[in-house]
Amino acid sequence: MFAIFKTFFLLGWISFGGPAAHIGYFRQTFVEKRKWLDDADYAQLVALSQFLPGPGSSQVGFALGYKRGGLSGACAAFVGFTLPSVIIMVALALMASQVTDTSVFQSMVHGLKLLAIVVVADAAWGMYKNFCQSRLTAALCVITATALLLLPGIGTQMTVLLLAALIGMFYLKGQPQPSQTIPPFKASWLPLLVFIGLLIALPFVAHLAPSVTLFNDFYQAGSLVFGGGHVVLPLLQNIVGDSLAQDTFLTGYAAAQAVPGPMFTFATYLGYALMPANPIAGALIATLAVFLPGFLLLLGVLKNWQLLASRPRVAGALNGVNAAVVGLLVATLYHPVFTSSANSAQDIVVVLAGFYLLKHLKLHIVWLVAAFMLAGVTMGFI
Repeated sequence: MFAIFKTFFLLGWISFGGPAAHIGYFRQTFVEKRKWLDDADYAQLVALSQFLPGPGSSQVGFALGYKRGGLSGACAAFVGFTLPSVIIMVALALMASQVTDTSVFQSMVHGLKLLAIVVVADAAWGMYKNFCQSRLTAALCVITATALLLLPGIGTQMTVLLLAALIGMFYLKGQPQPSQTIPPFKASWLPLLVFIGLLIALPFVAHLAPSVTLFNDFYQAGSLVFGGGHVVLPLLQNIVGDSLAQDTFLTGYAAAQAVPGPMFTFATYLGYALMPANPIAGALIATLAVFLPGFLLLLGVLKNWQLLASRPRVAGALNGVNAAVVGLLVATLYHPVFTSSANSAQDIVVVLAGFYLLKHLKLHIVWLVAAFMLAGVTMGFI
């Protein structure tokens, strides 16, 4: 368990760039380097996280920990990956704009956004080579990317993933194995019942204490977030309402995009500000509440996910979804990763140098992070 915690804890300090970049970091660490699983199994976890509400990249990390060490391993992975971001967000809440508004901080963040381009592009290319080998899968990738670039939004994302699953079910299905008897799929009902029970019961008891109110608000938000960290912004804005100054809200959101780890730790910053009497408790309650729904849903289906995926039609649907997920990564590579990062020829030069360092010199990700932070500060002074 400590080995799992340590691996994810170290990743939590260097995983800049948002959910798409995290998927790239995880693939590089657990598929290419540590060989915990192969590309096919990894793509299934990524695809599953796209269908469930909650923090997509954190669900992938949770599932990786579960496959390695059961529920304890999943919790170790979650705590390890999330803790660095929580620590930083609490520190930034303490210091507020004294740090986040400085030019040096902004320059380092810019450099790390350029690193995200390198990581996401590497993940997209690696997964394209594995999952887009036929004309149909390549077409699904291109169609998905095109749809999301022209009509961005969670509705488009869910539609193209479902269509890819249907097309794959009929045209990309695997071969049946008559010699093997496939047992029926069974969901793990306890996590699903806990998810539903909390979703229904919490609003009725939310008035009992400020901490319960806070837990309910962020649990409801975490239950409704499809599409990752950026989608949680409008939900939390509606929930927080007039309880928090707009400047405080936007400062927290900017900080969440700047720090490593999951963007859902935006809730850490808000929880700290919403419970001034006990800010640390507020930060921890909000953080746990916003992550919990996605993890409960994942536990409900993850245990028998491989069994379900072994069925020919389901395998075909996954083949289609895997190709579509590559298209999703390609679209994400352009927006928001590229459009919010690369603004000049200097930026492109740094990105190209990063590709060379990553793919040819095989520079460790820690040194890449340091190099891109230094590049960002250097460009800030030019």
